[in-house]
Amino acid sequence: MNGSAVDREAVHEEMERARATFHQLLDNAIDADLRRPTDGTRWTNEQLLFHMLFGYILIRPLLVLLRAFGRLPRGAGQIFARLLNAATKPFDAVNYLGPLGGAKVLGRRRMGSAFDRVIADLHRRLDAEQESDFALSMHYPTRWDPYFRDVMTIADLYHYPTQHFDFHCRQLTLTAGR
Repeated sequence: MNGSAVDREAVHEEMERARATFHQLLDNAIDADLRRPTDGTRWTNEQLLFHMLFGYILIRPLLVLLRAFGRLPRGAGQIFARLLNAATKPFDAVNYLGPLGGAKVLGRRRMGSAFDRVIADLHRRLDAEQESDFALSMHYPTRWDPYFRDVMTIADLYHYPTQHFDFHCRQLTLTAGR
């Protein structure tokens, strides 16, 4: 994506596809499925589902940061991204531990309703975006996530959580709904 001519409808559709997929995965999983290890992570399926939800939750604060740094001189964002890259090990620890507790606290039922609320909020925010703001950009910590690029725009941020979601969907080992 880029900052010009953002296809809002396409972004809405990909978020709705992810929401429907998330519910299908939750609704078709039995408890044993949720406790099963995933393919390529140290999480269970339930923990990975929480992590996938959290990818969408993070967009709200990331949008706030991008709006702030997107209006500052580019060097400020570069320094911030370097500091975050230097903190990759603590980030990785928090990123791993968060879903361990988050999945227990929310559970299957509340994860589904949380996903609905987050997607609804992102739909509202996307509709309210000024066209010119889609081009705002900042540097990101590329060591934190394979889908973070060195420079990302607001348009990129709306697309990011679905890329993250789709990647992790392939790591789930649920017997139903795949």
